Amino acid sequence: MAMYDYDAIIVGSGHNGLTTAGYLAREGLRVLVLERRGIVGGAVCTEEVIPGYKIDVGSSAHIMIHLTPVVKDLELEKFGLEYIDMDPYAFYPLPDGSGSISFERNVDATLNSIASVSQKDAYAYREFLNYWGPLNEAIFDVFLNPPSVMGLFGKMAQAQAKVRHITSTLETVRRLFSSYGQLITETFESEAMRAALTWLGAQSGPPPDEIGAGDFFGWHAMMHTSGAKHPKGGSGMLTQAMSRSFTAAGGTVVLNAAVKKILIKGGKAEGVETMDGMRYTAPIVISNTHIQTTMLGMVGEDHLSSALIHKIRNIRVGNGFGMTVRCAADELPDYIASPSHGKAHRNHHGLQLLAPSMDYVRRGYADFSQGLPSKDPSVIAMTFSAIDPIVAPPGKHTVFLWAQYFPYQLANGMEWANERERVADSIEEVLYRYAPNMRGKIIDRYIQTPLDLENLHGLVKGNVMHVEMSLDQMFFYRPIAELADYRTPIKGLYMTGASMHPGGGVFAASGLNTARTVLSDLKPLNRLWRGISK
Repeated sequence: MAMYDYDAIIVGSGHNGLTTAGYLAREGLRVLVLERRGIVGGAVCTEEVIPGYKIDVGSSAHIMIHLTPVVKDLELEKFGLEYIDMDPYAFYPLPDGSGSISFERNVDATLNSIASVSQKDAYAYREFLNYWGPLNEAIFDVFLNPPSVMGLFGKMAQAQAKVRHITSTLETVRRLFSSYGQLITETFESEAMRAALTWLGAQSGPPPDEIGAGDFFGWHAMMHTSGAKHPKGGSGMLTQAMSRSFTAAGGTVVLNAAVKKILIKGGKAEGVETMDGMRYTAPIVISNTHIQTTMLGMVGEDHLSSALIHKIRNIRVGNGFGMTVRCAADELPDYIASPSHGKAHRNHHGLQLLAPSMDYVRRGYADFSQGLPSKDPSVIAMTFSAIDPIVAPPGKHTVFLWAQYFPYQLANGMEWANERERVADSIEEVLYRYAPNMRGKIIDRYIQTPLDLENLHGLVKGNVMHVEMSLDQMFFYRPIAELADYRTPIKGLYMTGASMHPGGGVFAASGLNTARTVLSDLKPLNRLWRGISK
């Protein structure tokens, strides 16, 4: 009988990889996590890249993970994770300064805020919640299980039964296959609501007019259930707690251990070899890296069929879509639409949506589609120091600016090395339009272009979702049908992470589902899911 160093090896310590590792270790497996950088977390990581400031170098707001059992199952609060509510979770200042909309956990408070702009839209928002809420409860249940055709359509049929008093099955299908831009236009009359929800819907990547992206609008009905939260001390405190939970369960983490190749013998995974020549053996290897990095790089074409290689090469990774400017600042934004006179305000708690109209977002995407940085980018400002003082020195603040759309591969001979500072300036200019007090108040900044995101996190072409979140690459087609169940043609080799169902974001559902899949392959049916919440 073969002797192995470990029962399972996880390649990459992103939050999905650590989720899988945590569940497997709690089931008694000897698990090793290998991380190429000197810190765990992947794209959920906080570092002092600006001295004295805790800067998120990847994801910041945590939303969908709160619709999973992961935080509870892995006892992350016991291991130092403390979440702070971002409520209101979103704030939309009208561009002319005449008012604002606050999206709060409390539905009635949100409706009252919307009514200050449009009474009709407040009523429409209530109807939006009544319709899209049940549909997305079903979709999220699908997200928390390995993908299947019957599972998706069965849950959707149950959901439709709950909303049949609102509309027909045919109408539900039309809405799901529509674009979110179209649905938002149909639903709301005010430009403020249209712009705010369009910009929120754009966060997963597909543009407003992409067919089949309707639920990128609809799933926001779940925000009143999940809310948005910020880990005290920065986004990376999630993965730090996951790492501590994992090691407490007997797991091992090795840093600065970039994996060069996955060892395969007779069509079976046997372990991995790192760039420095170290070999670690295990009958199970789970890769948390990009699907193309894993299969075309670490596995290699000698172990795959030509047909599968062709499909993996042609997965639509896209051309990036967003970038960030992480700022250290002397002040918080004082929005013209809702003055706070330089003091921390409820408006600073959540995502501050800076996009004046639907067409403004569309024009930004039009620039992007030509290989050009958006001339007038849409921006989300995040000011976590307003709710978490430890992320900045006393009297100072963090102001993170996520903006779209920006291509990884630029046209006309442009290169990011020459454009990054100019484009970062253009992103800051958007903030200054809404909060003029910020001009001259930026102390330092950390820029992450799509190229920077690729270099730091291994995000191919800077796509923070790994591969496009379009309908033909979702559910049982993510990333392709042959790999959608987390298994690969190599026995004992599994995939997890944003490349896999249900996709990107701080969700951990992919990691949870991968753990369930591995355990189901290891254990008798009567022991499936032992210790794992459904």
